[in-house]
Amino acid sequence: QVQLVESGGGLVQPGGSLRLSCAASGFSFVSYGMTWVRQAPGKGLEWVSSINSGGDRPLYADVVKGRFTISRDNAKNTLYLQMNSLKPEDTALYYCVQGTRRYTGNYPESIRGQGTQVTVSS
Repeated sequence: QVQLVESGGGLVQPGGSLRLSCAASGFSFVSYGMTWVRQAPGKGLEWVSSINSGGDRPLYADVVKGRFTISRDNAKNTLYLQMNSLKPEDTALYYCVQGTRRYTGNYPESIRGQGTQVTVSS
């Protein structure tokens, strides 16, 4: 079955950077586009960024465009999210999701990981 394990979260000051990773297994990673979504405290899941299977067509939410960079290493079955110029409003639990479909409401647990917490605070 699909297994996605996120890592790299933590506490960072405003203006700082973090790099999230998502290790994928249980499916043909190279055949799927991938997505990052996040959930801030008390809010629903928010789409952040997606990338196609080849890694050359990234898409970003307006709120992170110019600050975040999505990438992937198909040889390592790993998805990344480089986050720069972090703001307190970026504080959330970040999830890696198989595929690029955007859901309204929840993303199925069967295609997303457990998440990694990012906290931006001074």
